[in-house]
Amino acid sequence: MKWRTWLIPVVMVCGSLSVSGQRIVYSEPEKDDTRRINFEIAGKIGGNFLIYKNNRSRTWISVLDNELAPVSTVELDYVPANDRMINVDFFPYSDFCYMVYQYQKKNIVYCMAAKIGPDGKKIGEVKQLDTTQIGFAANNKIYSVVSSEDKGRLAIFKINSKNKKLYAMTVALFNDKLDELKRSRLFIPMEERYDYLNDFHLDNDGDLVFTKFFRNSNDNISNAFFIVKQAQSDTLHYTELKISETFLDEIHIKVDNYNKRYLLASFYYKQRRANIDGFYFFLWDKVKEQTMMEDTLVFSEELRKEARGENNARMAFNDYFIRNIITRRDGGFIIGSESYYTTSRFNSWNRWDYLYGSPFMSPMDNYYYYSPYYNNYWWNSRQNNNQAVRYHSDNIAILSFNKDARLEWSGVITKDQYDDQSDDLLSYQLMNTGGQLHFLFNKDEKRTLLLNDYSLSPEGALTRNPTLKNLDRGYEFMPKYGKQVTSKQMIVPCQYRNYICFAKIDYN
Repeated sequence: MKWRTWLIPVVMVCGSLSVSGQRIVYSEPEKDDTRRINFEIAGKIGGNFLIYKNNRSRTWISVLDNELAPVSTVELDYVPANDRMINVDFFPYSDFCYMVYQYQKKNIVYCMAAKIGPDGKKIGEVKQLDTTQIGFAANNKIYSVVSSEDKGRLAIFKINSKNKKLYAMTVALFNDKLDELKRSRLFIPMEERYDYLNDFHLDNDGDLVFTKFFRNSNDNISNAFFIVKQAQSDTLHYTELKISETFLDEIHIKVDNYNKRYLLASFYYKQRRANIDGFYFFLWDKVKEQTMMEDTLVFSEELRKEARGENNARMAFNDYFIRNIITRRDGGFIIGSESYYTTSRFNSWNRWDYLYGSPFMSPMDNYYYYSPYYNNYWWNSRQNNNQAVRYHSDNIAILSFNKDARLEWSGVITKDQYDDQSDDLLSYQLMNTGGQLHFLFNKDEKRTLLLNDYSLSPEGALTRNPTLKNLDRGYEFMPKYGKQVTSKQMIVPCQYRNYICFAKIDYN
């Protein structure tokens, strides 16, 4: 194993204890916080933690202080009843957050924004960002919302796919005060039946980037474009990826604001539906508006043997999915990927035969296209409980690259997670404290789930931090739904008996 730069740590902590500079406290479960509740960690606003909660008849924000003690409960009376709500997104700032939500009333879908203060209460009036007239009941998102890394720009967009050969895309760009800076309507030719759009990102200048690709049914990607929509432009810039001799899996985009470039990464195959051979990379220079590099990396036998789990070395990465791309100021980057699959008595889920249907397929009566992969669709399936399915989440592979996408080091965190009810307690969350990266995940030890912490220093030292049993028995962490709220703090939801509560992990 070669460790020559950062890695991700995972912390295993419990009770109100300090271990290796880490401390954890819990919120008290409230009577309405059953396991079926919908929740979203809005962030840390002005010293308080805001948690959005929703059930069928009620929507509210729980305000918690720095020790997760309840401060207040604020009913969101300006939000429509749950049967009309479609989606909610939160964008936190230091002393307020924006709640951008969409709902349907009669045949109109509204995209609205509310500014919320540290006390959970609305500041000023709710602002209407856009509306769409439709002729059907919208169960899926029509609007998607993205923000820049520095939070100075926010964009909403919708894609009308009624004309299957020519999609109409509307993009509205706003600043951090929600003043509209630019509104564009663009047309995207969709020449093939199985053309798709995916992975939308906004850079600090307000430029929107995404991909267009051809995937026949659930097959490999055999043709793809990188697309840039500059902030003040009404046109799209297309760059075709040179993949005629390779086949790609999911294409992920990472915006490198500091170095003014974009990175595209994907697993690749030398043959259609074969074993994964390695990574494909594409680097685009934003300033020069040209390709910097396009290349592939073949995984070594040493890495394959380390990552394979129960597979043979040749098939080692066939169940892996890219979960994180972290950029560095020197232009280098780290990719974290995880083995994820399901088994059952009837069939198994894999990247070719989707157990729950292809994530790229949208309802036939829905004329507005939205890409679920951009919002981590497959990693947020709390309501997809299926008693006949066993969920598996295994090893984490971490690879570090220099600015030219040359491999610096690689390594694997070994884990073996499974659950027969849902995948809520599986997978991991990333915590970036600046000096280290942390991987947080549960590990079953003597029938007790313990939260583990593996940390990697910039020099490449990998450390498994001390693992402690939770002194308050009964708390089970759901790390993959956790959210880093400050440079040293993370909020992680927990299951406690039949309730949902929250834990705060401090890195001092």
